[in-house]
Amino acid sequence: MLNGKKTLILNILDILRRYSDVDHRLSQKQISDILKKEYCMKADRKSVKRNLSELCSLGYDIEFNEIKRRVPVTDPQTGKTSYTENSIITDYYLNREFSDPELRLLIDGLLFSNHIPFANRKELTEKLEGLSSVYFKSKVRHIAALPKTEHLNKQFLYTVDVLAEAIEKKRQVSFHYCEYSTDKKLHRRRRPDGSLREYTVNPYQMASKEGKYYLICNYDKYNDISNYRIDRIADVRLLDDPAKPFEALDGAGDTALDLHKYMTEHIYMYSSGNVRVGLEIPAVMISDVIDMFGTDITFGEQSEGRVTVSALVNEQSALQFAKSYAPDVIIISPESLRQKLTEDIEKTLKIYEKKKKDT
Repeated sequence: MLNGKKTLILNILDILRRYSDVDHRLSQKQISDILKKEYCMKADRKSVKRNLSELCSLGYDIEFNEIKRRVPVTDPQTGKTSYTENSIITDYYLNREFSDPELRLLIDGLLFSNHIPFANRKELTEKLEGLSSVYFKSKVRHIAALPKTEHLNKQFLYTVDVLAEAIEKKRQVSFHYCEYSTDKKLHRRRRPDGSLREYTVNPYQMASKEGKYYLICNYDKYNDISNYRIDRIADVRLLDDPAKPFEALDGAGDTALDLHKYMTEHIYMYSSGNVRVGLEIPAVMISDVIDMFGTDITFGEQSEGRVTVSALVNEQSALQFAKSYAPDVIIISPESLRQKLTEDIEKTLKIYEKKKKDT
């Protein structure tokens, strides 16, 4: 059991954590008053100062102001007054590992991570808020505005933990993969005979894209790259079998996974191969294209408000991008991708024409 002196220093540290920041600084007297009011402890200013000095010597990043002042001293024999200089140390506050703007960014990013169940987001948000003082006003009002998403996979955080361990130890994992049905609930995929389908994969990295969290891996039956939504993974198990090296996969080029390059090339997280794509876009979309593909692209001719773009990207992603922004975005090359887009557009048009006739 801690004695009074040891308890005092811990309580002073707790007061600094809760009630101090760069905009809310505490004097020794204020700390003494809080100790008396909330911790039922009496401590004079000298005791508070001594414990604050000890916390600083222990490595806690405590800031303070030192105010020098001249104090008159009268000689009792001669009656003459002289002045001596002493200092007052005040305005204590604890420097935080995260600034309030940094915490706001983290919390906002967390609140809108729709792949994380509501209860987990709320709990994590409260933990982040605890890293600042009581004066920190995070955007907690967003929690009430968000759907509570009870239907999401409640194994999510456990799954992330197991996958992280597997990636670190370079071992395989197995899991069941889920998808939604018309009842708006997740169901494990099954084979035609009704048995659960189990996936065995070689995990390489986890990455966030457009508010979704993906596992970049290799489905062990094949030799290419696959992406699985982590919030759709259930019943994950860490296996003893070593993972297949990423360098051994088709298209890896005998090199390790470059996550930034991979995410830039796979803008929609499709798993098909990469291809050099030529596009024609309106000049006003240049910023959108850079947001989508990054800066490792080449701009070509520009005329009549349009410009050509060349980028090495995932083939299926490029096709989806052209569909999403048609007719503004036009595929120039390769011809095979241009032809695929044409066929898809023609099929779509026929479906709509048939629907129109039926009605």
